[in-house]
Amino acid sequence: MMYNLLKGKRGIIFGALDENSIAWKTAERVHEEGGVFVLSNAPAAMRLGDIDVLAKKTNSQIIPADATSVADLELLVDQAVEILGGKIDFVLHSIGMSVNVRKGNHYTNQNYDYTEKGWNVSALSFHKVMQVLYKKDAMNEWGSIVALSYMAAQRVFPDYNDMADNKAYLESIARSFGYFFGRDKKVRVNTISQSPTDTRAGKGVKGFGGFIAFSEKMSPLGNASALDCANYTVTLFSDLTRKVTLQNLLHDGGFSNMGVSQGVMEMFE
Repeated sequence: MMYNLLKGKRGIIFGALDENSIAWKTAERVHEEGGVFVLSNAPAAMRLGDIDVLAKKTNSQIIPADATSVADLELLVDQAVEILGGKIDFVLHSIGMSVNVRKGNHYTNQNYDYTEKGWNVSALSFHKVMQVLYKKDAMNEWGSIVALSYMAAQRVFPDYNDMADNKAYLESIARSFGYFFGRDKKVRVNTISQSPTDTRAGKGVKGFGGFIAFSEKMSPLGNASALDCANYTVTLFSDLTRKVTLQNLLHDGGFSNMGVSQGVMEMFE
């Protein structure tokens, strides 16, 4: 169902890789709601996905950028403002990567060079994106910046590894930078703590299928899908949520408030 919630709004979407990714679904929904945007991802990541297909479908331009590079981000923001014809109204940060996870390094046996690289990509890049937008005064008043998180930032999920630490740092950045963006620019900054979602990034985590099955049994509404998350993100980009900021918004079918469900109990009885 379409309501033109984002008609006339301009944005940047980071992280669309393939049709299963949350950023991809969000781009489709933003397009349906009347928003226009540029797509961006690291050149290396783009070679793994089908972002050209998404760009064609949504009439969007692609600007390759390494989100850990301030120089790349400065060029990206300048080009986005020029291409879109004005300041930015919304930004989605859907970027995450752990080299330790990819290499199979246990949390108690990290390669710290890998740890720093994953932290830079998954968390510090969010600060860099916002700092560039802030310094360039590139956001319109009542704009909205959203980053995707996961509950492992607050609770122990052993195989989520150092990504849990990255997400905790990401959420802290949203609160800290969100204060200044709100006070000085009237821009909202939030994170969404999404259900485990069947994406390429998720599948890289050991035991991820177990994450999905467990949370599905625990959540009274079941897991939120990538499309569900895209719809939620659209509301945060819209003017309907102008006073929502500095929040980590739980979008998980109720999982976060559950102690145990009947379905899980039955597995042990």
